Amino acid sequence: MKIGIDIFGGDFAPDANVSGAILAQKELPEDTTIVLIGDQDVILSCLSKFGGNPTDFEIVHAPDIITMHDHPTRAIPQKPNSSISVGFDLLAEKQIQAFASTGNTGAMLVGSIYKINTIPGIIRPCITSTLPTINGSNSILLDVGSNADCKPDVLYQFAILGALYSKNVYGVENPKVALLSIGEEESKGNLLTIATYKLLAESDEINFVGNIEGRDLFLGKADVIVCDGFTGNIVLKEAEGIFYLMKKRGIKDEYFDRFNYENYGGTPILGVKGNVIIGHGISNDVAVKNMILHAFEVAKSGLASKVNEAFN
Repeated sequence: MKIGIDIFGGDFAPDANVSGAILAQKELPEDTTIVLIGDQDVILSCLSKFGGNPTDFEIVHAPDIITMHDHPTRAIPQKPNSSISVGFDLLAEKQIQAFASTGNTGAMLVGSIYKINTIPGIIRPCITSTLPTINGSNSILLDVGSNADCKPDVLYQFAILGALYSKNVYGVENPKVALLSIGEEESKGNLLTIATYKLLAESDEINFVGNIEGRDLFLGKADVIVCDGFTGNIVLKEAEGIFYLMKKRGIKDEYFDRFNYENYGGTPILGVKGNVIIGHGISNDVAVKNMILHAFEVAKSGLASKVNEAFN
């Protein structure tokens, strides 16, 4: 298996990405290769700086950079030699089995849709976040930012995508799916959640357990929690804010330590034909390492193929 990583992505590129790749390489199986995508001279310099052996990696030269300020739709065609564009080309040509980046999220979404393509039947691809629960497990929240405005059929598909992700990557045999709303009763919520509740309740494709309120998000009542990207992004940023405040005040707690984004590294874009992983822009080497390890788990599970089978 080959996993490609954009070495120019994120606030601490290229150091964090190359250093993270060195850490990940030590934990991956021997038959797995990390492909470093970016300027070759920069990659070799970083490998030397952090004690990495160039022969342990495959290097693909891609000298241009898509920055956080580039327009996502225009950046991909205007910068064909960028690390992100080249990474998607390699994934499309099946020269790598997964592509990961902590760079421009919009460009990663655009590249996924137009270079890898959306799985037929998927209305909108989405991104997820992992919520640590008090009982030691993890819940999947989706969407968390790529679709701020949704219709009920979109949220219905999110539920199916989340359940497939939970089952195939996290090993939950029959994931419990809940809908985030302002009350547990099916009549509670706005027009979107009320209409979505009806679709989910009538479905035999998922194990729907009803609505879940914000105060219950971290109690382990559901393995998959569905919401629109606007709501999900607010929940995600609030969780990150709580963790930051805990650190700021010097509070050490085993459970709240699990809120640290470094533990999860990245999240797949669900609903596209390839395995694409997006990491946090502020990722350090530990977060990058975990992003690469998660990319390996997603690729090993065959998640994209299983989503394709489910929808076709």
